[in-house]
Amino acid sequence: MAKELLKPTTVSNAKPGDKDKRLNDGNGLYLLVKPTGAKWWRLDYSIDGKRKTLSLGIYPATGLADARRKAEDARTKVASGIDPSDTRKEAKAAKQIKAENQKRLEAGLPILNSFEHITRDWLASVGHTVNTATHQKKIRNFEIYVFPAIGRMAISEVKSPHVYEIIKPLTESGKLETAHRIRSEISAAFAYAIAHGFTDYDPAQAVAKQIPATKVKHRAALTDPKAVGQLMRSIDGYQGTFVVQCALKISPLLFQRPGEIRQMEWKDVDLAAREWRPYITKTSALHLVPLSTQAIAILESVKPVTGAGRYVFPSSRSDHRPMSENTIRTALLTMGYDSDTMTAHGFRGMASTLLNEQGWSPDAIERQLCHMPRDQVRAAYNRAQYLEERRRMMQAWADYLDGLKSGAEVITFKKLVTG
Repeated sequence: MAKELLKPTTVSNAKPGDKDKRLNDGNGLYLLVKPTGAKWWRLDYSIDGKRKTLSLGIYPATGLADARRKAEDARTKVASGIDPSDTRKEAKAAKQIKAENQKRLEAGLPILNSFEHITRDWLASVGHTVNTATHQKKIRNFEIYVFPAIGRMAISEVKSPHVYEIIKPLTESGKLETAHRIRSEISAAFAYAIAHGFTDYDPAQAVAKQIPATKVKHRAALTDPKAVGQLMRSIDGYQGTFVVQCALKISPLLFQRPGEIRQMEWKDVDLAAREWRPYITKTSALHLVPLSTQAIAILESVKPVTGAGRYVFPSSRSDHRPMSENTIRTALLTMGYDSDTMTAHGFRGMASTLLNEQGWSPDAIERQLCHMPRDQVRAAYNRAQYLEERRRMMQAWADYLDGLKSGAEVITFKKLVTG
């Protein structure tokens, strides 16, 4: 096919007509002269059996030599099986994304399809499944350990070595529990990304085997009856604020998780029925805690003080917030119990150990601790089956603690478990 048929003067002197007019340069390249006088360079080409046209610029901004060079570049791509029209669209889209990302960065937002962008979408999607404090801690972990390292990377470009470089300093400094948690959360973010088509595999999975197993460290708890008696006397003599005194006194009686006690709400307490019915986010289950006479007395004493608000044990700074998670721990420290001796969570271990020694049903104890079976049908069955036993157990436990507090020599008889 003939090519380079046009001359610069022909192009510059081309006059418009009543209709579009073509000035052919050969090999698919031509100048399209519009009735308005505008002159457009065009290239006709075929790829995969389809006839297509590519715009190469406007004359005189794009001269004859430039148009021929652009046409030759396009023909080279076509010869290699590349559609220059698609290449141009991709380049245009990339330019638009770059501009959009610049705007996002200036606004303090993560760039599109980056690890941080997709992860924050995932975090937003699961926020309703956990309590606010836990969710904020999860976000903070990403902001401290993960986003600075791989946040701006396209999520599809993150590889296992990138994840390992985040985890390695944690393992080397002995923070094994944190290392396992961070790796697990990165893996969860990639599961979301895979499901939504942003990437094809989870690079955090291979890193799991590179983190040493953590040694189980049980939270400190007193289990010797004499030591428990002294603890109860210390609690009885604690000189903190009245609300904290009540929270501290009720903790060993109920032996629920510290977070659940400090966030106890009046709407969940039924003094007439002698029950506390909290929804436990950790196990996603409605729990029922029978209240002993001693627990009822504590709640009745604090109700005139906090009963008009939401929380049974509100923060000293605001009635609209629950007591701080450090309050009970600080009270124990004040009484001389450090974290290696007794913790707020230790009331659970204390009760579990002593109640098992006393012969109460292990299933009833586990149910009272809200260690729920994964089978929800079995969970509902257990709630009904052990409720009456748990009522008796909670009263017997409160009476037992009173006996230890008084300094009496409490002789525990094994409870007969009948079928």
